[in-house]
Amino acid sequence: MTETSTRKLPELKYGEEGLIKKIERDLRNQLVGRGIREGKKIRMDTKQPINGPVVITIDKSTTSLGFNLAKKISVEVKNDDTPDGSS
Repeated sequence: MTETSTRKLPELKYGEEGLIKKIERDLRNQLVGRGIREGKKIRMDTKQPINGPVVITIDKSTTSLGFNLAKKISVEVKNDDTPDGSS
């Protein structure tokens, strides 16, 4: 059985994918030009330690976001309850 949870973008693990559920209102117009908007599929590629930037992929585009910007984006991810991650 697969359940979902919502987390802030920097909380995603490497390679983890999800759907953007919410972007704080003050950032929506700034991010839409970069293809980042609610309802889009997103993947965490890398993140730097100690509040560094994150690198994400949306569609076929890869971009980086500062930590403070990324933490204003909520992502819905599927939680797989099988021990080895297989379905």
